[in-house]
Amino acid sequence: MISLPALAAAHTGLSGASLEHLHALVTSWSLLADLSFADLLLFAPLEREEGDGEPRFIVLGQIRPTTSQTLYLEDQVGRIISGRERELVAATYDGGEISAGEVTTDIGERAQVQCVPVRFKGHVLAVLSREAAPQVRRKPGELEQVYVEIFHRFARMIAAGEFPFAGEHVEPEDAPRVSDGVLVLDANRRVEYMSPNAVSTLHRIGIHSHAEGALLDEIGIEGDPAEDAFEMRMPVTDEIEKNNVTVLVSAIPLVEHDDVTGGVVLIRDVSDLRRRDRLLLTKDATIREIHHRVKNNLQTISSLLRLQLRRLESPEARFAVEESVRRIRSIALVHETLSRDPSEDVEFDEILKPLIRMAEELTGPHRIRFRVEGKAGDLDAAVVTSLAVVVSELLQNAVDHAFPEDREDGLVQVLLDNDGAELRVVVQDNGTGLAAQPPLDHESDDATLGLAIVRLLVEAELGGTIEMRNNQGTRVEIRVPLGPSRVAR
Repeated sequence: MISLPALAAAHTGLSGASLEHLHALVTSWSLLADLSFADLLLFAPLEREEGDGEPRFIVLGQIRPTTSQTLYLEDQVGRIISGRERELVAATYDGGEISAGEVTTDIGERAQVQCVPVRFKGHVLAVLSREAAPQVRRKPGELEQVYVEIFHRFARMIAAGEFPFAGEHVEPEDAPRVSDGVLVLDANRRVEYMSPNAVSTLHRIGIHSHAEGALLDEIGIEGDPAEDAFEMRMPVTDEIEKNNVTVLVSAIPLVEHDDVTGGVVLIRDVSDLRRRDRLLLTKDATIREIHHRVKNNLQTISSLLRLQLRRLESPEARFAVEESVRRIRSIALVHETLSRDPSEDVEFDEILKPLIRMAEELTGPHRIRFRVEGKAGDLDAAVVTSLAVVVSELLQNAVDHAFPEDREDGLVQVLLDNDGAELRVVVQDNGTGLAAQPPLDHESDDATLGLAIVRLLVEAELGGTIEMRNNQGTRVEIRVPLGPSRVAR
């Protein structure tokens, strides 16, 4: 489905704060749909070209109620209608007053319609249309009457430009819903009505007090979020946790003629959500601890190898052990990063910095500078582990083979580019070129173990390609596919 901002940009003249106001309305209007037992549609006028006669409107938003059946099985967002088709919408937009009537909808259903002008800073931006099936031989119950009256109060706030509230931030997953429980407050913050579901929810946290005529803190809702909501004229949300049950309490002030005339309190049992959140935190902590222990184990292995190194006299053996220690350190760096942030993605640029420092430690008498250009961004942890070893090997290879001992202007560059589909890593130097470098082919007898490891990791583990050529020195270019195209291993 096309987003509201995209539709508005393509078909209307709305932008900036006006568009943000409409976006805030559709972010929070599930409450209104449930209170009104009806579908809600948001109509905005199309930009009119010179010579246009009849006004036309586009449906920028639609929401169905969870408390009643919907009139619309098909999505209406993006539909364009004329003022003649929806005379009530056009009249409401032009007149700026709430109006009601009965129409035949685009799908041939008769519907009771209430149109509300959406005003912002004195100007009507759009029309909110409440559309429900006509009531036939049925008297609405108390709960339905109370809910619809609350909707009417919100409708008047919308028409006056007082709803949605400026600066309100709604988290859809945690937001209380009408079906979970509703309390209606008067201008003195005392309870006028409590829905049956609200009674049941409060019972679960041990609140059995008689609510009618009482303040929230008098019935056991500590902190009384309604007091702050009335004072700030903004929704206020709080949580109550008792008897291993967590209840979210959201107090919303009702404003008319710049006075707070009452309020709505929505309550929701979010115990399952909070238990899930705690499980996720526990899982994250466990994953961090695993990575921390792996890092410690790798460091222990590295220390043991260094102890063994002191007993070795053979230069070849000492070199082999030193190489193993360096590779272990490269892998340990990745696990150290994951122990701080156990997400599936790792910022490779943060891994690269210590890899560069490790290469600088190996330069010995050479005066070699290192430079990094571009960014690799966030990569899958499995990619980062192999890539860290690959880059470490290439940096080591440049230090060992690219420059003669009397060279003082050595430069090793790491170039990074991530376009979302492919990662390109280039390691190049201004050294002696391929003539002095060992071959990259891991099957060659002359290839070093490091370069053999590089090719195997790039091709077998990362599903990528590698190319090595002269370029005023040696240039090694690696391309690794990202996302769904990456070879599964």
